[in-house]
Amino acid sequence: MPWNTQGGGGWGGQGPWGGRPSGGPQPPDLEEVLRRGQERLRRLFPPGGRHSGRGIAIVALAALALWLASGFYRVGPEQQGVVLRFGKLDRLTGPGLNYRLPWPIEEVLTPEVARVNRIEVGFTSGGPGVRGGRRELPEEALMLTGDENIVDINFVVLWKIADAAQYLFNIRDPEVTVKAAAESVMREIIGQTPIVQATTEGRRAIEARAREMLQQLMTEYGAGIEIQEVQLQKADPPAEVIDAFRDVQRAQADREREQNIAEAFANDIIPRARGEAERLLQDAEAYRQEVVARATGEAQRFKAILAEYQKAQDVTLQRLYLETMEDVLKGMSKLIVEAQAGVGSVVPYLPLPELQQRRPTPSPQTQGASQ
Repeated sequence: MPWNTQGGGGWGGQGPWGGRPSGGPQPPDLEEVLRRGQERLRRLFPPGGRHSGRGIAIVALAALALWLASGFYRVGPEQQGVVLRFGKLDRLTGPGLNYRLPWPIEEVLTPEVARVNRIEVGFTSGGPGVRGGRRELPEEALMLTGDENIVDINFVVLWKIADAAQYLFNIRDPEVTVKAAAESVMREIIGQTPIVQATTEGRRAIEARAREMLQQLMTEYGAGIEIQEVQLQKADPPAEVIDAFRDVQRAQADREREQNIAEAFANDIIPRARGEAERLLQDAEAYRQEVVARATGEAQRFKAILAEYQKAQDVTLQRLYLETMEDVLKGMSKLIVEAQAGVGSVVPYLPLPELQQRRPTPSPQTQGASQ
């Protein structure tokens, strides 16, 4: 029955979706279209004709060829083909042109196994309502540290598909699974870490531990996912207390600096004092050895002289006298007068060398004035 029947029949002068048709183009007559198609088929394959069986066979063969040709498929360079036979995993295929049995016997899935995917936790850098920047997600970013402080953490997880079959059939929503697992792992790690370590020098250790724990969790799930890297984007106290926290950090830095200065002074003065004490001990020991050796030598010398004195007293006394006078008069000008000579026979002696030594040397100014 046509849609635009006249005389109020059929749709009562309305279209199939209600409302009267306008004066513009009318919808096609479906019955007329079907009738014309049937007439064309009859002309191609007239009933009782000798070519009807051959035409049907040709059409069937063409349809079969087209159906078989639909089994060719292409796998991209970053993809891997997963062929399912009646919904069950049959085989994996590599990049390039491949063939499978046409649907509904086999079908193929082509996940991108070489692409590195990115999961953001604590913030989002794209999506609805985000323009030219990033939007913070406090419900994901705020975490409790091991010393019962709150820290605002944003991090990124980079991952890719390691096993396409596990990735497709063992988990329902891979991105949601990775994000939930990453947030859980990070909360566990931060819950065991003091806030100072989490916001300063402990960031690298947190990243490495988070990657290891997250990879272990994905392996237990059989997710077929390889965690490439966990990157901390931000690890700061909440904005409401960040100024006070920075004051505390500055005070701690000043304390460490003063401690380092004191340790440097101690490392400088203590070895010096120890060296000085060791030097004094060595000087004292050397002086002791010197005094003892000198006293021992004097005692041995005295014993030797005593032995000689006991053998020959006069000779020893004369020798002692001469040695003593030699020590006393060493380096002095001496005048020897024989005792046997009479007083009148002594020639007067004028000590010219002594007078010459006692005469003062004239200065250059005095010499110039005398000239």
